Amino acid sequence: MEAILIAATDLVAMLSPSRVEALAARVRGSIPVERDGSLHQLVSTPAARAALDRLITAWKQTEISGDVLAGILVGAAFARQQAQRENSLELVWTGPTTPFVATRRTEQVLLDLIGHAQSDLFLVSFVAYDVSSVVDALNAASSRGIDIRILLETSTSHGGSLSVDPIATMRRCVPSAALYVWTDRPAPFAEGRVHAKVAVADGNSAFLTSANLTGHALEKNMEAGVVISGGHVPAGLRAHLHALIETKVIRKI
Repeated sequence: MEAILIAATDLVAMLSPSRVEALAARVRGSIPVERDGSLHQLVSTPAARAALDRLITAWKQTEISGDVLAGILVGAAFARQQAQRENSLELVWTGPTTPFVATRRTEQVLLDLIGHAQSDLFLVSFVAYDVSSVVDALNAASSRGIDIRILLETSTSHGGSLSVDPIATMRRCVPSAALYVWTDRPAPFAEGRVHAKVAVADGNSAFLTSANLTGHALEKNMEAGVVISGGHVPAGLRAHLHALIETKVIRKI
């Protein structure tokens, strides 16, 4: 039984919901040997045909009816759709692209996340400068009443490691944002830095990226990341960042 469940799960991942429904209708009331040829007419790619072959092979090795298999296919497709609605991952890439893999640019994803925030935003970066589009988006979010918190590495004069002062820059550019630093770093974090690059909106969407909040990172560098919509990861990231404030690991400046 496990083999047919695995095969069905693999197959529905390659088909549209309507195609899965058509496939389920074909197998309903049938047995494997009756429908082998006609089933292949419902799939168009080599990978899907191979997955269908595995499903048929697994079906032949069981005694389940076509009605049961139809239910398995429909159920697997429904579960996949629910999982995608609750938690989706999307690849983000800045830099040279190819025509073979679709990606979204770092700046585009960050602006979308900021623009769709409903209640709160939390951004973390090592440095931040030369990002006028992000600054404009943050100020627009603030005008909508969005609570904005930003954690940055700070200058050596304020207990950080940078020769520049991104805190002063961000305060000037986004005056409504609450700014945080990590300067109290007991062992084993004595030489630690704010090196995370993340953004989380409402605990519903999170963007994890290699890119700092700089013009080069958003437009020119090779940078990679993922945007996570739904599920427990965005909520967990938001809760963790807020817990760092509550426990005074990071402080408002």
